[in-house]
Amino acid sequence: MLEYDFMRTAFLAAFLVAVVCGPVGWFLVLRGQTFASHALSHVGFAGATGALLLGFSPLTGLSAGALGAGVLMGLAGDRVAGRDVMIGLVLSVAMGAGALFLHFLTHSASAATALLFGDILGISSSMLGWLAVLSGGCLLALGIMARPLLFASLQPELAEAKGVHIAVLDVLFLALVAIATAECAQITGVLLVFTLMVAPAATILRLGLPPLVGLLGAAGLAVMEAWGGLMLSWQTDYPTSFWISVLGGAGFLLAAPVASWVSQRVEAKRLSNASSLDLNEV
Repeated sequence: MLEYDFMRTAFLAAFLVAVVCGPVGWFLVLRGQTFASHALSHVGFAGATGALLLGFSPLTGLSAGALGAGVLMGLAGDRVAGRDVMIGLVLSVAMGAGALFLHFLTHSASAATALLFGDILGISSSMLGWLAVLSGGCLLALGIMARPLLFASLQPELAEAKGVHIAVLDVLFLALVAIATAECAQITGVLLVFTLMVAPAATILRLGLPPLVGLLGAAGLAVMEAWGGLMLSWQTDYPTSFWISVLGGAGFLLAAPVASWVSQRVEAKRLSNASSLDLNEV
């Protein structure tokens, strides 16, 4: 499998994207903003099709569209009345605009499928370089804002009282989510962004791990699911995005019994230690 250049490029691309989507998705799920990746991917779809129509790279249009939408969503915050209705309308208009742009894209019929469902096996060397730059920038930005972002996510009132600029942090984080979503869409397509942005993070959070371990675990699980999807696609000739979504769903379902088993073991150990202490006192 790894004797082919396009497969090695696909594995590298999957790693670069997944290692960003896991930690960013961890904060998304923790903050209850999982809608954001879905919304930003739909808005980015219009930007990607518009870029293709004008002769530019779809990643450029997707990133620009998602980034603009992410900044606007961050600026709006929770203050806009009927925000969900507004987002729904914007998504509808964006998808409609994307459909219109695809109507004029008669020279590239396969572009629609690649944008909607991803085309990881078609990633070029130049695209791989851009993914590396974007991933490095996203990880650096997340590392800088991780501590105040975690503080603001768990205790927003106390964080604001301590001088954390919640509004600015929201804008910066959603801008980061927009870039990560644009990267993820290159692997899974705009319709299946949840497979890498949300599923691994939700699985790790379900296990109740500490923040640092959870962030690393989300990144590792996202990489495992992306690579597993590639290997299963190679064996079965089914789409990679299908297998990634299957692995993500299976991991989330298995997390519940695993978390329950770990909790029982911890409780049993605690009771055993308490019994030992009582016997020593006697």
